[in-house]
Amino acid sequence: MLNQASEKTGFVAIGRNEGARLERCIDGLLRNGARIVYVDSGSQDDSIAAAEKCGVSVLALSDDKPFTAARARNEGFSRLVEQWPDTSLVMFIDGDCELVDEFVPVAIKELHENPTVGIVTGRCKERYPDASVYNRLCDIEWDGPVGEIDACGGIFITRTSTFQAANGFNSSLIAGEEPEFCIRVRAADETVVRLKNDMCFHDANMRRFGQWWRRAIRAGHSYAQVSQLHPGYYLSERRRAWFWGAVLPGVILTAAPITGGWSGVLILLYGVSFLKSRRGLIKSGVQQKFAGVYAGFLVLSKFPNLIGLLSYHRKKLFRQPVNIVEYK
Repeated sequence: MLNQASEKTGFVAIGRNEGARLERCIDGLLRNGARIVYVDSGSQDDSIAAAEKCGVSVLALSDDKPFTAARARNEGFSRLVEQWPDTSLVMFIDGDCELVDEFVPVAIKELHENPTVGIVTGRCKERYPDASVYNRLCDIEWDGPVGEIDACGGIFITRTSTFQAANGFNSSLIAGEEPEFCIRVRAADETVVRLKNDMCFHDANMRRFGQWWRRAIRAGHSYAQVSQLHPGYYLSERRRAWFWGAVLPGVILTAAPITGGWSGVLILLYGVSFLKSRRGLIKSGVQQKFAGVYAGFLVLSKFPNLIGLLSYHRKKLFRQPVNIVEYK
């Protein structure tokens, strides 16, 4: 039976063409509460019908504005508090995730016992980590440090008052809206905390290299766009993308005629970066058999990250629309 705090907790799930993943997501939410809003961003499958059949409140976004996760969460939150005005806590979750039943009570307890905590998240695990190397990369990525952190992903629980005070997500961001929201929450002297508890199972469903590449481009795009709002943020990520993705290859190629090709030796620096990353991953707890693969993709990711950075600046320069970057 739900306690009083749980009864006043609402859930906002967002999705686009999630299929069976969405049904698992909603089933998990129904086990934890009745105040559920599903926000659909132009799905072409039967997502809306499936959500309606589950009996949750469904909001289909209009296509008069770009679809973004930030916009979906904001409009879902507005529907939630409009339908249930006394909602005191809200949990955001993506339609490709299934909530772990035990997480919500623990997260609520953390918020009630620590008034300065503004956002609580937990351990997100990949549902099928062995299905592809890309799913495995996601599983490693989700396993962040426990305790007070700078930012979290889009699955977390917060007070409705905290969300309203921060004016919600920035709907113009196509990615990186979660850390940008966390920046503003922390600026209001509230903290972001990751618990050691399992929070959800995520289904990345990435089976192709092209999907991983597009996802890395989206990350680079977010580095550029968020840094326009907060210049010091993502600084190291942007510097690494420029150095490894552009500066070093440029030096090697332009110096080749002068050095008789000896500048090609500098390519060994990528190997040094790989070894350094692998060592750091193992030290942080990543299994040795996976650390090398993850380190290799970290080195490779600088190239699509740079493409994402350049893509954003090109759009800004020519005043082109900034649209969502999908990888599924």
